[in-house]
Amino acid sequence: MVTEDEAMRRAVALAARGLGTTSPNPVVGCLLLGADGAVVGEGFHAYAGGPHAEIVALAQAGELARGGTAVVTLEPCNHTGRTGPCSQALIAAGIKRVVIAVDDPTPVAAGGAARLRDAGVQVETGVRRAEAEAGNLAWLTAVRRTRPYLTWKFAATLDGRSAAADGTSQWITSSPARIDVHELRSTVDAVIAGVGTVVADDPQLTVRELRDGRLAITQPLRVVVDTAGRTPGDARIRDGAAPTWIATAADLGTGPDGRVDLSALMAGLYARGVRAALLEGGPTLAGAFLAAGLVDRVVGYVAPKLLGAGRSALVDAGIGTIADAVDLDFTDITQIGPDLRFTASLRPKPADRPEGA
Repeated sequence: MVTEDEAMRRAVALAARGLGTTSPNPVVGCLLLGADGAVVGEGFHAYAGGPHAEIVALAQAGELARGGTAVVTLEPCNHTGRTGPCSQALIAAGIKRVVIAVDDPTPVAAGGAARLRDAGVQVETGVRRAEAEAGNLAWLTAVRRTRPYLTWKFAATLDGRSAAADGTSQWITSSPARIDVHELRSTVDAVIAGVGTVVADDPQLTVRELRDGRLAITQPLRVVVDTAGRTPGDARIRDGAAPTWIATAADLGTGPDGRVDLSALMAGLYARGVRAALLEGGPTLAGAFLAAGLVDRVVGYVAPKLLGAGRSALVDAGIGTIADAVDLDFTDITQIGPDLRFTASLRPKPADRPEGA
């Protein structure tokens, strides 16, 4: 026997297996309990266009699903796209009860819970909602704001330097930290860098070194923010190892600073199916994204080194006084080899918080 609460915890863990391969779809996990409460099927959404989590679990369960309970992290879809509606599939399989963590916020796919209830299926929502929201945070944030969820990643010394006075920056952090960055890249749909970083460092911006020798299933879109189209023709980012977009002012127009309009860039990425993006460089571009209010999360790798001079990890973020500082809430601090990795979300300013919060 498995309780519905325990089943939802397992469904949230299953959903995480789809991170980085499902966009523009969400990550979803599903557990099926038979009429006696035993697990008879489980599944997760692995890639866009593939079977949804409920369909995978139903195929595994077969007739054992009849009279049972479906525990799913996101409201079953109610529309026909590349696959059919999961709500109808659950009804056809004879499911008597559906437990949902999070309602679907998209107008096209929502309505599954209502359809299930209309068919006489018992529906409960909100079970382990916070955990399921956290596991699907990038997608949920993206569809609610119609722009990608953006993580700014940087590496710096303990005194906040991303390069030495002579411009050298390889390697500030350790090999374990760099492998961890590849793991981070594998969870997003796009990696963004400025043309200055491309010219100075010639990065490839692909997923290469994953733990345990695993290979990336898909490569994220590589995006170069290049106002005047200065990206060299022989840059590694043009090597064909992954799709690449050189985003210029000619394509997107200019923002208040005379450079590529970052809001237009984000809208363009969303239109391309990007729901989670990783901003990797450099400090000026990071400052511009922060100043535009487009950063949702920060992942910093801090090396136990001191330089005392050199390029700062962040510049020109539009902050002139301590009262305007961007406040962060740490959500994780972990030692990676000799380095520290911190993950933090941006704390809303009082004016940005909902009334009564």
